[in-house]
Amino acid sequence: MSIRFGIYGCQHGHIATFVTEMIEAGATCAGIYDPERNALAERLASQHGIPLLDGVEPLRDETVTIIGSSAVNSDKLDVIEWCERHGKHVMLDKPIATGRDGLARLEEVVARGRISIGMLLTERFRPSVAALKRAIEDGKLGRIAAISMRKPHRLSPASRHDWHFSKERNGGIVIDLFVHDFDLLRWLTGQEIGYVQTLMAKHILPEHPTFYDTACAQVLLEGGTMAQLYADWHTPDKSWTWGDCRIFVTGTEGCAELRLSGDPSCDKNGELYFQVTNGEPFVRVEPEPLSATITRDFLDRIEGKPCILTHRDIVETSRAAVLADEHARVINTTKY
Repeated sequence: MSIRFGIYGCQHGHIATFVTEMIEAGATCAGIYDPERNALAERLASQHGIPLLDGVEPLRDETVTIIGSSAVNSDKLDVIEWCERHGKHVMLDKPIATGRDGLARLEEVVARGRISIGMLLTERFRPSVAALKRAIEDGKLGRIAAISMRKPHRLSPASRHDWHFSKERNGGIVIDLFVHDFDLLRWLTGQEIGYVQTLMAKHILPEHPTFYDTACAQVLLEGGTMAQLYADWHTPDKSWTWGDCRIFVTGTEGCAELRLSGDPSCDKNGELYFQVTNGEPFVRVEPEPLSATITRDFLDRIEGKPCILTHRDIVETSRAAVLADEHARVINTTKY
C-alpha cells in the first residue's frame, strides 16, 4: 500500500526536503496545513500538486500515517502530541525542544513509544561528513583530540517570520544552530556531551531584545575529546550561500578539514574534504555518493529496520542544546 503523509505546520523551508524525499520514495501527500497559509505552503503545494488545507482535520484520516512539520519551534511539541493522540509518526525540522519544558515533553512521548519521531538532522547525510565518519571509525586520524565547527548564517531579516526573533518562540541561536553540531559531535566520536561552556552575544537589532546573533561554546566529550563550536547570523547578504561552514578534526594520527558550503574554492553546491595523516600526504578525499536519505532512514526506523538516526540521538542532542543555552553567559553590546 502506498504511504500517505501530510504537513502540519509549514513555517521553514527545511520541510521541502522531507516533502521531496517522501514523494521520491513513492508516497503521496494528503495536504499541507499551516494556520497562516503562507507563501512557502503555497509554493510547495503548487510545485508538487498538493492540496492546501483550511484545517488540520483531513490529516486525521487513518490513511495518513506520517506527518511532516516545520511549525513554529515552540509549537512543535503540540504537533508531536497531536500526532501521538492520532497515531501518526512525525518528522520535524530542527529544533524540536526550545527549552527544558519541551525537552521533558519530548522525553515523555519517546518513553511511551507509541509513535516514531524524526528530526531533520541532515548533516549526517552529507557525503563528506559520512566519509569523515568512516575515516574516524577506521582509525585513519587516530584518537580524536579536538573538533571545531563553524556555522555562520545569513539572516536577511526582512525574509524572516517575526517568531524567528523571539527567544521564547524560536529557542535562540544556541538551540537553533548548535543542535546540528551537538548531533555531529556525538555521531562522529561515539561520545556523549560531558561539559559545555557557552557565550551568546547581541550586536544587532535592538528592536528584538531577546534575539542574539553570535554564539560560541567550549565542549568536553565524555571520552576526552574537546570541541569548539561557533555560529552567527552575520553572513553578508551578497554571499551566494547561507554560510561558509567548516569542520576541523584533529587526531593523534592525522587531521581533516571539511568545507561544506560558501568557500570560494567550492562551486555553489560543492563540498570539499581535505586530509593529511602521519602515513599519507595531504589529499583531497572524494566522498562516494550516499544512497540513503534522512527520510529513507526515518521510514526504515518506522518499519523496524536498522537506521542511522535514533530516538536516543534526537533526545540527547536536544538535551545538549537546551543545557548549553541554559548555561550561556550573555553579552549585549547594543546597550553600550
